[in-house]
Amino acid sequence: MSLVPVAPYTYTPLNLLKDGTVVNVCGVVKFFKPPYLSKGTDKLQNLHTITKHWTKNKPNKTKQKRQGESNDYCSVVTIVDQTDVKLTCMLFSRNYEDLPVIYKVGDIVCFRGLKIQVYKNELQGISNYGFASLTFDGTLMSPVTLRTSGKNFNITALDHNMVEALRAWASTHVPPSPTLLPLSDVHPMQYCDLTCQLLGKAEVDGTSFLLKVWDGTRTKFPSWRVCIQDLVFEGDLSHILQLQNLVIDIVVYDNHVQMAKSLKIGSFLRIYSLHTKLQPVNSESMTSLIRLEFHLHGGTSYGRGIRVLPESNPDVDQLKRALESVDLAAIQPSNDTCQSEDEDDEDEDCLTPSNSGSDVVSLYAVERCQQFCATKLIDHHYLEKTPLHAILKQRAPQQYRILAKLRSYEPRRLFQSVKLLCPKCHSLQDVPCEENVDKIFQDAATKSPESKLQGTSLYDSEVWTTQGQGGRHVAVHFVKTDGVLPPSEECLILIEGGRLCEISKLSSMFRGVIPVRSGPEDLELLDLSAPFLIRGKVCHYGCKQCSNLKSIQNLSTIPNKRLWIPSSVAEVLGIVPLQYVFVMTFSFDDGTGVLDAYLKDSEKFFQIPASKVLTDDSLQGTLEKVMNVICPPGIKIDAYPWLECLIKSYNVTSGTEQRICYQIFDTTVAEDTI
Repeated sequence: MSLVPVAPYTYTPLNLLKDGTVVNVCGVVKFFKPPYLSKGTDKLQNLHTITKHWTKNKPNKTKQKRQGESNDYCSVVTIVDQTDVKLTCMLFSRNYEDLPVIYKVGDIVCFRGLKIQVYKNELQGISNYGFASLTFDGTLMSPVTLRTSGKNFNITALDHNMVEALRAWASTHVPPSPTLLPLSDVHPMQYCDLTCQLLGKAEVDGTSFLLKVWDGTRTKFPSWRVCIQDLVFEGDLSHILQLQNLVIDIVVYDNHVQMAKSLKIGSFLRIYSLHTKLQPVNSESMTSLIRLEFHLHGGTSYGRGIRVLPESNPDVDQLKRALESVDLAAIQPSNDTCQSEDEDDEDEDCLTPSNSGSDVVSLYAVERCQQFCATKLIDHHYLEKTPLHAILKQRAPQQYRILAKLRSYEPRRLFQSVKLLCPKCHSLQDVPCEENVDKIFQDAATKSPESKLQGTSLYDSEVWTTQGQGGRHVAVHFVKTDGVLPPSEECLILIEGGRLCEISKLSSMFRGVIPVRSGPEDLELLDLSAPFLIRGKVCHYGCKQCSNLKSIQNLSTIPNKRLWIPSSVAEVLGIVPLQYVFVMTFSFDDGTGVLDAYLKDSEKFFQIPASKVLTDDSLQGTLEKVMNVICPPGIKIDAYPWLECLIKSYNVTSGTEQRICYQIFDTTVAEDTI
């Protein structure tokens, strides 16, 4: 197309857009939804205003629509330019052809007459009256050919220069879509974009439609077939039978059915957000009868839809060469073009995927997955399952339900997973080792107990001198209940000058032990590096940063002194207690992607109290057993059990860098796993 010396348009960089203006912009496509027919009750932003404006400028007969009918097509396009600013545009038209002809991420568009407005605190573009769009291939060195229909446009030298500049910038800043795959690279439980040729079609029922397509490559799993025996089929069955294993069946649903009906046999298609999953054909021998299904679900989420590609498209030219190079003589014919779910005569290659020797996750149909799921959800059962590759593309914060396998976890030494968490400042710290705690007790024992602080209204005191060790003095203060000493199993004691081994023995005899030292006016707690309370074998710690220590005399204000609950003791002493939690990193894999999520849980997930794992050998054994079940050593990941989990995303800022992290919540291991 020749360059025409007309008055040039002025294109506004995306970082200079202002609310309420009408501008011309150019950008690289980061995301798009192919044009789709909007419903009469479509709630998209400003649709009512725009269609009303159009109606005023059309002949009266265009107003004579039946109630609830709508002829408006909609497309959503997100673009980015060299300023690295993104703009999402909502585009509407009565004519399908007037909307941008976009084939893939990386195409370049120029919008003329785009209205800018604020929606949900962000600028967005809206097609205005007189709006026009120009689309170009984004490939470097390719001809700058205008891709549009329905209107006559001339591109200017400015348009040409803008396209070339955006191509050069996008080649290093906008990666090609990772979802555009040949059939040979498709995995189960995946959403992908497919470039293919249509060989046959048939209406299955009112809400679903069958497309038979190929791209010259063969899937790793045999494709599931729709039985067409009772359907009105359009296409060359003998040719499809000849291609056999290279042909796949795609079932199209709901709003995509009308588009599927209009497709011509032999046309070249790009199908967006195609969903794959594995389906057992026979439940009695599902391990040997696995088929790969392809579905184009209803709706337009994630750009879901179908586009017809012209034969001039570079991707079509590449596809044609691939189809022409197929050696038909090497393809073994088969008679299962019309295959029912009851057939038993399966090829040997139906047994396992062709890449079964590699360590990859092969996701089977949900029915198969749920035969043994090693975890279960505590809440949020209404959430639909989301593949990991989709989660990794979304912003935070959000909540998700996933089905995946545990590829690996950290730390491998399980006792290192137990940490101390402050519920107030959310700081994490290691559990102090016994040597460090005993050192704190030793340092405190160098000072003898003050006699004036013994035998008060709060407690009775006893002091003894140790044999050897320099004649160390140890004071034990027995806290009273209503002025009376309770039985030892209900009695809280305060101890001065004791060593860790001595305190541990006393903690097994009394309700609880609080290590203290003599202060100027009263007994005081030790440094919060030491436990403020020891009950049985569990040491309870406080947060140094958040605690504001109060007098030991406040112990008299606790209402139920028979229980001496750690949280109550901490509250009256001005301590923010630290919580024992399991802190681990789980690396999930569902075949569509790998996602690292944190487990930060006290006892829900493992159904084991984190506070007792370090001191109970049997609980350590239980924890090891659970991890060996959900992430078995010595076998390939395809044999691992499935984990159904809830995860939530959140933003983390470190200096100038911001990243998204994920955390497991409201999930527990199943009873059979423990």
